[in-house]
Amino acid sequence: MSAQLSGILFQLFQSLLVVAIAPLLLGWVNQCRAWLQNRSGAGVLQPYRTLRKLFHKDAVIAHNASPLFRVTPYILFSCMWLAAGVVPVLATDLPFSPAADVIALVGIFALARVFIALAAMDIGTSFGTLGARREMLVAFLAEPALLMVFFTASLISHSTQLPTIVEALAHTQFTLYPSMAFAAIAFVMILLAENARIPVDNPTTHLELTMIHEAMILEYSARHLALIEWASSIKLLAYTTIGFALFVPYGIAEAGNWAALPLALIALGVKLVAAGAGLALLETISAKMRIFRAPEFLGTAFLLAVLGMLIHFLLGA
Repeated sequence: MSAQLSGILFQLFQSLLVVAIAPLLLGWVNQCRAWLQNRSGAGVLQPYRTLRKLFHKDAVIAHNASPLFRVTPYILFSCMWLAAGVVPVLATDLPFSPAADVIALVGIFALARVFIALAAMDIGTSFGTLGARREMLVAFLAEPALLMVFFTASLISHSTQLPTIVEALAHTQFTLYPSMAFAAIAFVMILLAENARIPVDNPTTHLELTMIHEAMILEYSARHLALIEWASSIKLLAYTTIGFALFVPYGIAEAGNWAALPLALIALGVKLVAAGAGLALLETISAKMRIFRAPEFLGTAFLLAVLGMLIHFLLGA
């Protein structure tokens, strides 16, 4: 098998894998939260059953909905799939690796956010506009902090390409970087905010005074809502795998090394199980904060990310 064909097959397998297991990660997080709250839970496969149910329903669309409202779920799903597909989840140096630039990834997430915010305001409901404004507030504060986290890793690896960062951190001599410790804390705070998790948002509530993400999708139903929910789970997986690539890159194989694929799959499974349980624990011991406290939360994440960069400049570590 040629190296080019092997790389294409590896890329195709990874792209299909992230879409297939994204609802499973969300189901695992929800199940762990249920266990920590002394509940039985609906099971880790519940997101798949929800998607199946939504895809079999007929969509209800407002009469004044524009084509933007109808096409946004497909754009959102495509953006999240692209972001998750180019991140080195199983292997590095894949055919789509040049697209795995950290600045380009931030742009993909921003593009999806702009479309969902516009679609939320398209119908003209008060909840949609409220959710869009809150979403843009969170994004305005989270994206600079995310860039600072990426720049810290880029300064160490001398590249903004995620595959190069993985190669520099995973396939060289083991080194502890104090700057990356601060960046990791900041990244976890950003992950919670960007994925509408506690303490910034509560994905299980529909209380109009607190909801952010849910307020933007109240007018969607059936297949459109299924695509949005699926895209949200892919986004959570994308952020999680980006965190693995930056801070726990071990176990990621090189492109074309099919012998290392089983080990890469096992390593990915172990890391996802641990990350899902950790996310559930954080949400269980935390409380939903007021929306006006979100700038303080994300401002702290930005300061931690900048502190990590300063430590790298001052100590070279």
